[in-house]
Amino acid sequence: MLLDQNAILSNQQTVSSTAASTNVIDMTAAGNAVPGTLFAVLRTETAFAGATSIVFALQTSATSNFASADTLLSATFTGTELANASKQLLALPLPAGVKRYIRAYYTVTGTVTAGSFSCFLTDCVDMK
Repeated sequence: MLLDQNAILSNQQTVSSTAASTNVIDMTAAGNAVPGTLFAVLRTETAFAGATSIVFALQTSATSNFASADTLLSATFTGTELANASKQLLALPLPAGVKRYIRAYYTVTGTVTAGSFSCFLTDCVDMK
């Protein structure tokens, strides 16, 4: 799968406490470069240790500071689900309601001692 560097929200981002993705995507920057459906993909890169659960949320906002963010989709993953490296956790089409900016937001429960995510948008999902 080919990835556009401008469509990556988290690139092997270590998540040990509640945090937003390291990158924000400005959906107006590309114009209409993607004519079809975009998918949000979340995968573990490094196995998580110590997590009770992590809630992944894909958020959107009209402003880059996400002062009034809306959640487009969310999913809760248990420590057991996060215990494997290089595991695709979800690949879902972007729902209606996308505003100008998009980010991932990770809400952590537990004392995480290891673990990282990659999260990105793509028009082609690897269905392994």
